[in-house]
This record gives sequence, C-alpha cells and structure tokens, in this order.
Amino acid sequence: MEMDKLVSLCKRRGFLFQSSEIYGGLNGFWDYGPLGVELKRNIKEAWWRDMVTGHDDLATPAGAPEPYEMVGLDCTIIMHPQVWKVSGHYDLFVDKMVDCRESKKRYRYDQVPGRWVNAKGQKIFVTTGVEENHEGDLEQRALKFFNLRAKDAADLVWDGPVISLAKIDPANYDKTLGPDAKALGTLTTPRDFNLMFKTFVGALSGEEGAAYLRPETAQGIFVDFKNVLDSTRVRVPFGIAQMGKSFRNEITPRNFTFRSREFEQMEIEFFCHPSSSRQWYQYWRDRRLSWYTDLGLASERLQLREHHQDELSHYSTGTADIEYAFPFLPPGEFGELEGIAHRGDFDLRSHMEGKLVARDGKLVVELGEDGKPKWKGSGKDLSYRDDLTGERFLPHVIEPSAGADRGTLAFLCEAYHEDQAPDEKGEMQTRVVMKFHPRIAPIKAAVFPLVKKDGMPEVAQRIYRALKPHMTTFYDEKGAVGRRYRRQDEAGTPYCLTIDGQSLTDGTVTVRDRDSLKQERIHESELVAALRERIG
Repeated sequence: MEMDKLVSLCKRRGFLFQSSEIYGGLNGFWDYGPLGVELKRNIKEAWWRDMVTGHDDLATPAGAPEPYEMVGLDCTIIMHPQVWKVSGHYDLFVDKMVDCRESKKRYRYDQVPGRWVNAKGQKIFVTTGVEENHEGDLEQRALKFFNLRAKDAADLVWDGPVISLAKIDPANYDKTLGPDAKALGTLTTPRDFNLMFKTFVGALSGEEGAAYLRPETAQGIFVDFKNVLDSTRVRVPFGIAQMGKSFRNEITPRNFTFRSREFEQMEIEFFCHPSSSRQWYQYWRDRRLSWYTDLGLASERLQLREHHQDELSHYSTGTADIEYAFPFLPPGEFGELEGIAHRGDFDLRSHMEGKLVARDGKLVVELGEDGKPKWKGSGKDLSYRDDLTGERFLPHVIEPSAGADRGTLAFLCEAYHEDQAPDEKGEMQTRVVMKFHPRIAPIKAAVFPLVKKDGMPEVAQRIYRALKPHMTTFYDEKGAVGRRYRRQDEAGTPYCLTIDGQSLTDGTVTVRDRDSLKQERIHESELVAALRERIG
C-alpha cells in the first residue's frame, strides 16, 4: 500500500486533517474529521471495554497467575512540577538535536540517516531528510555534491550500510553533508533538548509559576496510587487504567500521525507482588499482542520485540515493544505501537523518597551538592499491606502503554485495500475499501432506499431510526446505489442495507457485506439483532 494514497483518502473522506490548515498548518498536530473521530473513539472504547469494564474480576484469564481487578482514573494534564522532577522527566526526558547553520533547520540526530561515500579522492558522510527511499536520495545528493551525472553513479564508492547520524563521532561533522545543506560541516554539535512543553499557572509568569503539560499519563496513576487504595477495596494484584492527552515537543515530527506533538495514550499501571512480577510481565505481553490481532491487524505485520539490555531504562528489568510494519517504513522495518515495561518498584519509590539513579547495580536517591536529595519525594508511605498475610511491600509495576493515535494509524494502514468490483452497470472497476473490523468501523450500517419513490424512502427512514439507538447508522438516498456503495466502502462501513420493491411486500431488506460483497435478505424485525451479532 502506498502511503500517499492513504493520506489522500484520509483528507478526502474526513478521517484526518492537518491542524490549522487554512493558516498553513502546524507541524506535529492533527485534527480528526467526522469519520476519524468515530474510528478513534471506537478504538479507545474497545480498549476500555476489553481492559477495564468488560474484565472479569473473579476469573483467572488464560496465562495469568491469578484473578485480578481493574479500575480507572482520569488525571489532570497539568500536575505539580515536583512530579516531573522526581520521575526524572525534568532532567532526563530529552532528545539530542543538531542544527544546520546553512539551512537553519533543526534535526533529531538519531533520526537522520546517512552513509559514507568515496568519490574524487574525498570521503564524506552524506545524509538525507526524506522518510522513504533513503538509498535513492543519498545517491542523488552524493552525485550533486561531487558534481557527477547519473550515468557516473558507478564512480561513487559506498562504505558501509545506511546508519544514523547518532553513530557518527561529532569530530567527523566537518566531513558530513547535512540533510538540506550544500556544503560540508554545517551541523552543530549535538545538544540536549527537553521534550516537555512548559507553561505557567496563575498570575505568576516566572519560574515560581512554571508547570508542564504532561509528557505521559502514567505519573498521574502513581501519585494517586494511595488514593485509589484508600477509596476502593482493590487488592494487589490490580491494575489502574487511564486514557488521555499527552504532549511532547518533538524536534522533527514526521510520518503522518506516527510522531506527533499532541497525542493520546491508553495506559495501564498493573501493581503486583514482586515475586510474581515476571509472570505478570509475560501475561501482559501476550495479552496486549492478541488484542491487536483480535481487532484485525495481520499477525505477519506485527512483532513482539524484547529490548536488548543496553536499550533498557535504568529502572527496567524487561521491556517489550509491540511493533507494526507501517508502510512508510522500509521493507522489513517495524514501528512501535505499544510498549510493555517491567518497571519494578521504581515509580512508587521515587514518589516516596525522591529521584532515583542507578549506582553499582542498585537504585539510590540522587543527592545534590549539599548531600540532600536533588529532587525530594513526597515523603508519603506508598507501600501496600496485604490484609490477609500481614505482609507489607512496595508493589512492582507492569506498564502496557499504547498510543491511541498510533493504533488508529495502524488500523487505517491495515484497512486500506484496492480490489475489483462491478459498478451499477456491471462493469468491473477499481474499488477502494477500508476493511475495518466491525467493532471499530466509524459507521456500522448504511441504509439506502433503492429509489426515491414508491414509499421506499419512508421504509428506509423507519429502519434507519430503528437502528440508530443501537449503532452508528448513516442514511443516503442521493445518486445511483452503486455509487452509494462505493462511498460507504471508502468509509469502511461493514453493512449496507437496501430497501427495494420486495421490501414493500414481504418486509425483507437486502444486507450487503462490505468485504465479500455477498447479499442476503433479512426481515426488518430481525435487523437489529442480526447486525449486533455480526458486529460483536
């Protein structure tokens, strides 16, 4: 599937628009249109239903060590600044960036691909800013730099594979051709760039009123951990789920909505006994992967990748990413959909004691020059006491953290298909169809009168109103029925209902399946039950 076709469809049919487009747009921010907002809401509702409200607290799910409970939270976007200092975001939530003195552009240096090349007795590291076909653009840029023609491409001697600028010693930047530069040596030395958006609370605009838009939803769960324990009857093991907006000031947002500055997360912080945390980590890895396949992502385009030791955060004893083969990535490469992290007791300890750092294989409170905690914790006791055994301990945490926007993008990519189908004249035409799982499809059913006469619109409107309280339903009586089918295929509507002359005599309706194109007649009185069963 070509990504350009999907991007075009998303705008044309109202799935996604660039934010503030009439003013030239704002990079890294996206608006969901009428179809897009329904798709994203359905994905979030499926997640909340499957993870929280539909969870059976009394049964032991397959692969789980024991039964567990699930509850929810909705925390504020702006929190006390100390939260982010204790969690490490204030000091450590940074990306390395480089600036180009020539183009005046800024880049996240680990996202700049490049390759060493020799020509005319000179060796340089040429980089590219394109998102696809890296090799092709690198060759074009190298030819242009060395003043060679396309027929002279054999004069370019490549040294090694395409690698990230992050793997190049800054001492070699004088031999580096920036992504949008014509001369060598225009890139600055990498420096830290904090990803948190800063704002001010109240009338004070100085540092005393400084606050931050949250870069993740997890910390709100940790600081409310004791409140949840005190206000409910939950017992470890249990999970707290939250959906909500997060904000990261990405240096170079790109790849459509994959890397945005404003996005929505669906996170669970699962609290368990330290002795069983490895089993729970395995359970949540498998559980979350199966959720995506159950909703229609192809297993061959998904992978569960365990992080190598050098990739792990200083507090993590294990992290796995659920990754999807997005079409904007080179063949064989995958992009992160969701991370499942074994966080140990790092978060609860941090909010008790202060910011933690690794020392000699252990987590200890980081001290300032005065010998006191650099960033002091709350001092509140966040340990858990088991009322059955009397044991007191700090629970370990397993964190499945999913992106609602990345999930929506993956389901859009997976759904896009082109095939051949007959038009209203019976001639085969190319059909664009979005094959969403019925649970997440923006519109579940569309109702058409075959013609706008003979009482068919009245029957169609009656059926539309009968379906509307039970599912998202669309009514359309404009144009040839074949064109109406095509419009709904592009919207991803799984079932189209046509009222014709036979409907007026026996009360049956033609139900057309989006994917198979099969049609069957169902009595009007049975439509709600039949469609609800098929949608699931």
